[in-house]
Amino acid sequence: MTPPAADLVITRCTVLTHDDQETIGFAEDASILVRNGIVEAVVSGAEAGGVPARERIDAHGQIALPGLINCHTHAPMAALRGVAEDLPTDAWFNDVVWPVESNLTARDVELGARLACAEMIRAGVTCFADHYFAMDAVAAVVEECGIRAHLGEAYFSSQGPAGRERSLEFALEHRGRAGGRITTTLAPHAPYTVDDTDLAATARLAHEHGLPVHLHAAENRDQTTTSLQRHGVTPIEVLRRTGLLDTDVLIAHGTGILDDDLPALRDAGGRVAVATAPRGYLKFGWPTTTPVRALREIGVPVGLATDGAASNNSLDVWESMALTALVQKSTTGDPRWLTARQALHHATLQSARAVGLGDTIGSIAPGRRADIVLVDLSGPHTQPVHDLAATLVHSARSSDVRTTIVDGRVLMRDRELLTLDVPSVVRELGERLPTLLDRGHGRRIQEYDT
Repeated sequence: MTPPAADLVITRCTVLTHDDQETIGFAEDASILVRNGIVEAVVSGAEAGGVPARERIDAHGQIALPGLINCHTHAPMAALRGVAEDLPTDAWFNDVVWPVESNLTARDVELGARLACAEMIRAGVTCFADHYFAMDAVAAVVEECGIRAHLGEAYFSSQGPAGRERSLEFALEHRGRAGGRITTTLAPHAPYTVDDTDLAATARLAHEHGLPVHLHAAENRDQTTTSLQRHGVTPIEVLRRTGLLDTDVLIAHGTGILDDDLPALRDAGGRVAVATAPRGYLKFGWPTTTPVRALREIGVPVGLATDGAASNNSLDVWESMALTALVQKSTTGDPRWLTARQALHHATLQSARAVGLGDTIGSIAPGRRADIVLVDLSGPHTQPVHDLAATLVHSARSSDVRTTIVDGRVLMRDRELLTLDVPSVVRELGERLPTLLDRGHGRRIQEYDT
């Protein structure tokens, strides 16, 4: 009897696997069967030969990886790439970015999100965690283009109760949209822009509605030092005493996390995750980076991120993976940490856990959503391959991604985007930039003063 047709069969590839101990491995000459957006099986090439399929991809010589996850970004800020360069953090915010962001319209946000989604899909990113304004527009882009996203409407206490209420309204309205590809979160900006009363209220709302929280905290050491001087506590302690560490919380950056903060993070019982975006820290000249090793030792997952393109200039998680490994070796003085296989673990399962999808994505295995990228290592910069994990982390580039698949749907095939029209976005965005970039009005949405 002929088996029922699969929706998609990917044949003759090498598949990145995780064993029962979550150790990274590779299955050669394997095929992936996808049905209803879910990985049904990973089988040998011979076994897949007799399975009928509505769509087949011959991936001979390519590596199949779980789609990369950008655990913290501001996708619409792709429209602001390069507008604030070579500045310290306070001038970057106060003199350029927050004055420009006061001009944003929903259309600007939509166009920036379209550009960002195109960039991420081409770089093998299948899911991103976004924290920004006018997020209805971002959700619409996600629904249309087929990517997966974890979205939160950012708010400041300076907006009054309306900001917090809008963040909740967005999260409840869009949760589960796009066939389940959209998950949502409450999104207070940071402890230095959101007061303790609002943070505590956010924690209560998170419990009441079963929502996670995504915010910036202890972004850099200066923020931690200032918090200690002004309030006598670190930003992480602020999260603890306002109840946010008792929620499922994703902390962006954390380069200002101190050793004294680790017990509170450990005692949170696995509900806390941190997103690291090392390129931006290097660019701003911050003296510390996310303490990945210390966090891993206490069971806190650390996902990979890029932050927004206005600070990072890139939404390339592939680059974040390599930089995370290299920066950790440098800061710890230990070339044995982070290994290439450990970096791949952060890029896959740990990143999935960071955005609350650890049981859904992050590995290519039966029952997982079919978020898959196919990588071509035939270029001279990736040959010969002596250690496949090291080649993927330290030699491969995002441009080596040939095909990007989300929920079993092909969003890019052989480097051709199938769901987004980049030239039209670039044309319209270019027409809107003079108005968007005007700073003559003297306004800014917030003051950076930590």
